[in-house]
Amino acid sequence: MKQVVYQMDIVPGNPEANRLKVEKWVKETAQREKPDVIVLPEMWTTAYTLESLADFADTDGEPTTSFLQGLAKTYHINIIGGSIANIKNGNIYNTSLVVNREGKLVYTYDKIHLVPMLDEPAYLTGGTEKVQLFELDGVKMGIIICYDLRFPELARILALGGAEVLYVVAEWPTARKDHWKALQIARAIENQFFVVSCNRIGNYNGEDFAGTSMIIDPQGKILQIGSETEEETLVESISLDLAKDIRKAVPVFESRVPDMY
Repeated sequence: MKQVVYQMDIVPGNPEANRLKVEKWVKETAQREKPDVIVLPEMWTTAYTLESLADFADTDGEPTTSFLQGLAKTYHINIIGGSIANIKNGNIYNTSLVVNREGKLVYTYDKIHLVPMLDEPAYLTGGTEKVQLFELDGVKMGIIICYDLRFPELARILALGGAEVLYVVAEWPTARKDHWKALQIARAIENQFFVVSCNRIGNYNGEDFAGTSMIIDPQGKILQIGSETEEETLVESISLDLAKDIRKAVPVFESRVPDMY
């Protein structure tokens, strides 16, 4: 299953410019790489323009959902649509969108854990529904957003449900870049699945973002890694049989003793 990750810079507070940028990238990448799945970063339509999000956010996922559905159908690709600022019932959520090759919205997830260091709780509302599995091309997968990575319970719930791939979409800062890398490797090893991450690069409001998007196998081996400063396209074909083989060779889940935890 061919994964293509867009480690992009984001135009702050300009959803139209960012959608045009993504459209151009998808057109070029789909023709060149013929991916199965493409992955975008967190808050890619607006960046972290928290004080102005009410002016720039989608409403009930639109127009970005329809935009991604059009790309998915045109190029016959599955899209992990990063996340967007999304107004629902008067509150602003950080919402991930997953669209399949037929253009069907197969899953949405509202970020549960809000970042106190960025004052997110003052502007955003945390998700109220637990993470769930979704499927693309018959493969069980999950998605979490940025700060969620620090909470291993989410990844474990998805792994116990049979996830073979975990997507992590982010605007993770350079100040904590070592945590970004270490936590992803840990999630891959402890849950014996692939981790595919997409982080932005660039700077906004005095904060540098770490890039270093990664594709990691179920043994914790880094298959692809982006730079800390440059826009890049990461490409890797992953063999999903590896997750099954590792789980047989090192039967962590069979060895669990939940009653003792």
